[in-house]
Amino acid sequence: MGNEKLNKIIEAARLYYQLDYSQQEIAKKLNVSRPTVSRLLKQAKETGIVEIKINNPVEVGVQLSDLLKKKFHLKEVIVASVSEYDHTLIKRHLGEVAADYIHSIVQDHDRIATSWGTTVYEIAKNLKPKPLSQTTIVQLNGGVSHSETKTYASEIIHLFGEAFHTQTFMLPLPAIVDHIVVKQAIEADRHIHKILDLGKQANIAIFSVGTPVVDSVLLQAEYLSEGDQQLIQSKAAGEICSRFFDKHGEICIESLNNRTIGIQLDDLARKDKSILVAGGPKKFEAIYGALKGRYANVLITDQHTARLLADMEE
Repeated sequence: MGNEKLNKIIEAARLYYQLDYSQQEIAKKLNVSRPTVSRLLKQAKETGIVEIKINNPVEVGVQLSDLLKKKFHLKEVIVASVSEYDHTLIKRHLGEVAADYIHSIVQDHDRIATSWGTTVYEIAKNLKPKPLSQTTIVQLNGGVSHSETKTYASEIIHLFGEAFHTQTFMLPLPAIVDHIVVKQAIEADRHIHKILDLGKQANIAIFSVGTPVVDSVLLQAEYLSEGDQQLIQSKAAGEICSRFFDKHGEICIESLNNRTIGIQLDDLARKDKSILVAGGPKKFEAIYGALKGRYANVLITDQHTARLLADMEE
């Protein structure tokens, strides 16, 4: 092929694929016929000058899902495609995706347990009505705040109960108390003990992860002393149900764990569906730690976080 012909093929391809010229406009510019432009573009593809690549987000999501299932021993992974890597938008979109998933799996006689916080609140807001029979909704851990910061604990339980037209049980308690004897006294109460048992017996659990940063809901709720907060920020990668763990998923502050009211993370891991809903750059280390600890067997996250988790070295 001569240089003149090659240059004409390249110019036609550049005008069409890079500058969005129509074939008629290219024909006029190159002083050739419209069918000639079509032949030039065909030759550009046949000779490898132009390569067409289609990025299918659904296919990428399936590949990442399969990879993460194997890597972290998960039953299911749902990778949601988000257009922007923004924490608030990711949380909102994951709430919608998780609500659809939960709607599809819940059935009569289920016991459904939830944590609290802004991510789970997004899920609760997006639940579609599905009346269930002989089903209960129970709160996994205490969520009464000592400050003006909203934990959304009562709103979440109410919205779940409303969506599934079923009985609800709240834990009207703080997540963490000052002394272990206080926790022991609270848990000895037969009414509280019954609710804690319901959470332990639930076959479906829905939760997110928190991060040990100053603006987290848990830290803003003023459960923790300044000393506790410093310890958390030096040792913890994240928390689930107010129980802190390190990057390997190990409980990292036993003294704090002993003052926490709610489900133990080992019990959480035994659920038929232990559903972790979380994504975004702020939560990456916490999600990784939670998966290493095997506290979840279902993960719902965004494609950017899924890719980071897939690429993370053991």
